[in-house]
Amino acid sequence: MQVELEACCFGLSTPGGSSGQPPASRPQATYQVMAPLVLFLVVTFTGCGKKEVHADTAPPEVEIVGVSQQDVPIYTDCISTLDGYVNAQIQPQLTGYLIKQNYREGTMVHKGEVLFEIDPRPFEAALEQTKGQLAQAEAQLGKTKLDVERDTPLAKESAIPQAQLDNDIQANAAAQAVVAAAKAQVEQAQLNLGFTKVRSLVNGLAGLAKGQIGDLVGPTTVLTTVSQVEPIKAYFAISEQEYLKFAGRISAVAEGRQQLKEQKILELVLSDGSVYSRKGWVVLADRQVDLKTGTIRMAGAFENPGGILRPGMFGRVRAVTGVAKGALLVPQRSVVEIQGSYSVVVVGADNKARIRPVKTGERVGQMWVITEGLNAGEQVIAEGVQKAKDGIVVHPKQFNRTGQGE
Repeated sequence: MQVELEACCFGLSTPGGSSGQPPASRPQATYQVMAPLVLFLVVTFTGCGKKEVHADTAPPEVEIVGVSQQDVPIYTDCISTLDGYVNAQIQPQLTGYLIKQNYREGTMVHKGEVLFEIDPRPFEAALEQTKGQLAQAEAQLGKTKLDVERDTPLAKESAIPQAQLDNDIQANAAAQAVVAAAKAQVEQAQLNLGFTKVRSLVNGLAGLAKGQIGDLVGPTTVLTTVSQVEPIKAYFAISEQEYLKFAGRISAVAEGRQQLKEQKILELVLSDGSVYSRKGWVVLADRQVDLKTGTIRMAGAFENPGGILRPGMFGRVRAVTGVAKGALLVPQRSVVEIQGSYSVVVVGADNKARIRPVKTGERVGQMWVITEGLNAGEQVIAEGVQKAKDGIVVHPKQFNRTGQGE
């Protein structure tokens, strides 16, 4: 019966039906063949019901830190774009062929420094021509002057008609006008010759050359741009509500009650996350709110010795607009974000980990303000969050902030 039951468990039936007795017509050899197989199945089936018992695994090791409470500054933070305080487009004032570039692209240049040269030969010839015309006019003026000096006493003595003296006087006046015009033409020719040397309009950073040697350039051609980068401007946009926080300071500057650099309240966070070493000041606010975006365009300025900051760089401008009293802080590494929801893992006195949803506020350095979900003094996991499952026991040790940038 035992063989039959064990075999039935595997979908087999024993020869001879349910009675377990071999029929007379079956040979004894059949049982000799089946017996080892059934015995194997019995042993295998019996082994299947046994489970191995393992010793309990050790609790995962995590590093915890206490929720701190302190007053922290509240920042208004805006995306910004850097630009030159002045951006001077360098364009020639006359038409000619470019023959020389005198500056290195991307370097600092000074106001009045020659950046490009245009072929001066046509303008040198024009200057000589105007000088010749001036000499002719001056010669003619000398002749008319002599005529007036000679004919004046003769006309008094009625030796010549008065009309002749009148003509001499008018010819002299006309000759003086011609000389004045010729002098002006000489000055213009001299200016044109000087304009063949294209100079920088400001002290600043010179950009890439857009004109090449041999190009025919003219007054509409932009050869390069020189940007004044000391100081450098940072453009950003803030909401109307945020603007009201700055309004008093901006009005004081606009009305002349304060100098621009007296209110250095701006900080510049660069694209790599570092904070620029020098604070800036608000330069201007646009005259009106952009009705499409509801923002006001602003400009700040930062000292930039050595031209470290370059036009076109992106960053974030921020300023302290308030103080959060008794704010709760945890390391940013303790906060887990999943699809816009934030949570931390709290370790209780029983060393059990509990996942708790929280609401976050401002980021302060490497810390994060928690506005809801935690209490001061609670312990949260700062290292090993991925090891902690909700409700499991962990082995906590204090988190070492040294070297972590906290």
